[in-house]
Amino acid sequence: MRRQEPPVTAVQDETRRRRRRRLPLTLLVLAVVVAGVLVLAIGVPTLWRYSGESVRHYADPEAHFRHGSIGSEPESGLPVRLWRVLPELFPETLGEEGYAAFGFLYAPGDSLEAGDLPIGVGTREVRGVELGWLNCAVCHTGTVRQSREAQPRLVSGMPANNLDLYGFIDFLLEVADDPRLAPDSVLAAMEEQGQDLGWVERLVWRHAVLPRVREGLLATRARLAPLLAAQPAWGPGRVDTFNPYKLIQFDRTLDDLTAGERIGTADFPSIFLQRPRQGMDLHWDGNNASLQERNLSAALGAGVTEESVDHAAIERVADWLLDLEPPPSPHAPDAESVSAGKALYMRQCADCHGYQEGERFVFEGGRLGEVVPNATLDVDPARLDSYTERLRRDQLTLFADDERYRFRHFRKTDGYASQPLDGLWLRAPYLHNGSVPTLHDLLLPPEERPTGFVRGLDVLDGDKGGFVAPDCTPGAPLDEGFCFDTRLPGNGNQGHGYGTGLAAEERAALLDYLLTF
Repeated sequence: MRRQEPPVTAVQDETRRRRRRRLPLTLLVLAVVVAGVLVLAIGVPTLWRYSGESVRHYADPEAHFRHGSIGSEPESGLPVRLWRVLPELFPETLGEEGYAAFGFLYAPGDSLEAGDLPIGVGTREVRGVELGWLNCAVCHTGTVRQSREAQPRLVSGMPANNLDLYGFIDFLLEVADDPRLAPDSVLAAMEEQGQDLGWVERLVWRHAVLPRVREGLLATRARLAPLLAAQPAWGPGRVDTFNPYKLIQFDRTLDDLTAGERIGTADFPSIFLQRPRQGMDLHWDGNNASLQERNLSAALGAGVTEESVDHAAIERVADWLLDLEPPPSPHAPDAESVSAGKALYMRQCADCHGYQEGERFVFEGGRLGEVVPNATLDVDPARLDSYTERLRRDQLTLFADDERYRFRHFRKTDGYASQPLDGLWLRAPYLHNGSVPTLHDLLLPPEERPTGFVRGLDVLDGDKGGFVAPDCTPGAPLDEGFCFDTRLPGNGNQGHGYGTGLAAEERAALLDYLLTF
């Protein structure tokens, strides 16, 4: 019998209780004592500056995607002035690279030295303080090079193959109680950097802004640090989609999570051509067929809340993504081999994954975008198991006061969705958890796939498909990149045996066709 959803009144009650419980992550209100000082000293005009919100708008949709606010800043953001001095305060981690040390990217003409924020960090002025935090582009903008000597090419919509989000979050939580984050140290660094603060602003920052930042980071650390410590490091290009969501949005602790759900790390997906995906099973495990709900859920994962979310900004990004095409593959394999490979693909793969016709991807297939049970796929189950029925019920309490945005379509599945393969050349490593470095390796039997390989590089592999990914020994030092260990929980490279039984020459032809995607 179909389970009935809880009545709206109960959902609304839970939403209101959660809002009262939620810990602030950044500046919410000015301290009363500071407000009193301001009233006495300079009156209402100055107080007006420390009220309300303002946000920058971008005429160009791609600039809006890369730099615009989605509403994550009021409760999750860091002051922009602090973003600018953290590399000076913590050179042993950020050094001369700044946030590029964690794989953050900069738009052409922008730089750390100029005080610019990376791609994927939007800004919003909240009560007189400019805050910056994550938007959609942080997880969905990457780089690609055709050789080590070439300049990286930025591609909006591809997975953020460079981004080490785990490392960045771990860094912020680690420095939460560092003496260098105390007001005296931060204000001195701002002054040395040329960030001019008047005496009133210094007072506000010393007694309200910086204490709130530290309180927010410590509160977040209390929730997230036990989870991160229980997981293998994600590595670049990956994120645990739902477990941080459970702890932050629904006030759970690590002890509230079963052992089987605590690791749900998966690759950032590409987000090209969303229009043909409407109605498909979305997310890696196909747990929602609504583009709007999928987008809003992702925004919650980036730090927005029910109160702070900027629906108009998110919908503008979503509209732009409907028809965003991936750049065409630069690979040019032998035409005769491609033709032979296409014939193999159309017989064995197209029904689940669609197919490539010249430079156009065709979204057709009887099982395209449908969940395939993992009993059939036999791939690593951790991401599937991390999404639980309890989380689904919790999600149904979100946005309960607004029928336009209330979640209705989430469901628990038994497998992974068969993905369209548009822009495949930009989506390595492969499988949902990024456990197979190249297309060549994906066509090998699982026992022949690499056990350890380097992630986080952006040089194309013209022979194997994907990016150059040398073998590595976990724990051994690397000059660049991250050594991905497929033996760790959640990192398994088993399953998806399609094509692995072909003869070597057939596999080579199939690979040549896949290189054209």
